[in-house]
Formats: sequence, C-alpha cells, structure tokens
Amino acid sequence: MARHEAAFAAQYKNKLEDALAFIRSAERFLVVSHVQPDGDAISSTLTVGWLLKQLGKAAVLINEGTVPSRLAYMEASGTIMTFNEEEPPTAYDAIIAVDCADFRRIGLVAGSFPEGIPLLNIDHHPTNDDFGTVNLIRTDAAATVEILHDLIEYAEIPFDQEVATAIYTGLLTDTGGFRYSNTNASVMRIASRMLEQDVQGHWIADHLLERMTKSQLLLLQRGLNRLSFSADNRIAWIYIAYADMAETGAIGDDLEGLVNYARNVEGVEVGILFKETENGDVKVSMRSVGQADVAAIAQTFGGGGHVRAAGCKLNGPISEAITAVIDTVRKALGS
Repeated sequence: MARHEAAFAAQYKNKLEDALAFIRSAERFLVVSHVQPDGDAISSTLTVGWLLKQLGKAAVLINEGTVPSRLAYMEASGTIMTFNEEEPPTAYDAIIAVDCADFRRIGLVAGSFPEGIPLLNIDHHPTNDDFGTVNLIRTDAAATVEILHDLIEYAEIPFDQEVATAIYTGLLTDTGGFRYSNTNASVMRIASRMLEQDVQGHWIADHLLERMTKSQLLLLQRGLNRLSFSADNRIAWIYIAYADMAETGAIGDDLEGLVNYARNVEGVEVGILFKETENGDVKVSMRSVGQADVAAIAQTFGGGGHVRAAGCKLNGPISEAITAVIDTVRKALGS
C-alpha cells in the first residue's frame, strides 16, 4: 500500500510540474469552465485567474453562462465574461479549461478556439476523457479547486484572502457543505488553511446553503408537489416544466440544490431532477446515496459526472425522458 501511495504521489507531482510548465510556456490565456457554472466552476475559474496574475501572465476569463448571482461576493467574479453577450477575445496563446468532464461541457465558447491551440485540462471528474494537450486530473479530489490548491502550493505562491475565499467556496459547494462522502481529511485541512486567511466561512455557508430567494421557494413548492417515487421507494424524482421558471420568476440559479430534496428522503438511493428547457430538451441531474453509479447511468445518455452526482441531457418530451431515465436507474439498482 505504501509503495502504491508513493507511486501515486510521484505521478501527481509530475502532473503538477507539467501543468506549471504549460502555464510558464505562454503569456496570454483564455480560461473557461463548463456551461451552467456552479460553485466549483466559478471558484476554479477565479483561482486560475488569480494564479496567472501572480505569475505575471495575462488572462481573459469567459463562460457560456453567466456567473450565478449568489457567487458574486467573490472578488473578481465580475471579470468573467459571458459568451455571446460580450465580444470574445482573439489574442491568446493557450487555453485553460477547469472543471469540465469532457470537451463538450465547455459549450459554445469552444467554437471560438483556434485550431490546434494548446489546452490545459484541470479537472476531478472520473468521466474526464483527457481532452487537453496537458491533463491535470485527480479523480479522488473533492473539487477542482482542491487540485488548484495543490498547484499553487507546488508553485510556492503564498495564499491570500481573495484566492482562499474562492478555494473555500469550491470546496464547500462540491462537498454539500462538508457533508458528502467526498469530505475527507485532506479537504478539511485545506479548508482550515483557507480560514487562516480570514475567509468568512460562516457567512459563506449561510449565504450559499441557508438563504433562499422567494422565486426559489416557489419553484421548490411546485417541484415538491410533483415528487414521485418508484414502487420500491428506492428512486425519487422531481420535474420542473419550462413554464414554471417564468411563472415563478425563477432563474437557473434557483434550481441549485433542488435535486437533494428527492435524494434526501429516507430509503431513497437515487434522487433525480428533470428540468424542461426552452427548446424542449430535458436536463437531468442525478444524486446517489447508495451503491448506484449515477455517472455510469448519465454516460448512457451522453452525460457524465461523479459516482454520486452526475447529469445528462435528453431530447424529446419530458414524459419520455422521465420514463427512459427511471427505467435505466431501475436496471442499475437491480429493481
């Protein structure tokens, strides 16, 4: 076991070195994350931006989706451009993609990439397909910011409150407030170190985990009214129609955490949220508390993610999407 751990540590050190060499080899960077960015995606984007600044590099931060309003408290969050709302930059030498399980997750921004441009892929998803020129992947990391913490530490750059707040936010959100099974000693050690930089951990937790907008509450009310269970109660699901968003005044941010209400029911092993989009597609979020690998389930529909948290998108009516996904989950559970 000790030999295996030593080999892993050496391999990881080499990956950190390769990533740092990639960054040092260029001067102007485009930093991107995945569509519908969450806490770890935005935190990772800002952390990379901060790191590049410390190394004297120029960086443009961009995403297909807007920064969720609840994450606007992070310093420099306003510097992340929204693709299609602002003219995308053309002058950059390399790309850094963070928290993207595969190239498709970058979304429309990827269409502006020059052919053959070098790309550094930093991620923690088990389903990542190594799409970068250089890949810094650690699938046992709780969040992408955990890997970025290691990269900053490897580069021997001291942390400050700005980057510590971003790293703490990414850890908090991707561990469900330090409650999910990916919360381990390493995560808590890093969180502790970030708190030493005067990060307001109590305020962030209250702001992200406790506070709700009125629209979010109204959306939750509709979702819970449609809460359904499989015959053996091992699967629970909620669906949100496209009209619900407009009628409640909700925005994409308000869907955050809704799937957990299905997952958290005692006896439920897989909780699912189905969300109908404007063009009729259905976005699916899955959470597992048992042995079911929802990343494998999501992959059958062209999606991906983690063993305990994954997602995908299906074409067609929401009723058909629900049937297809629930049948697949049933088979995975042996129901």
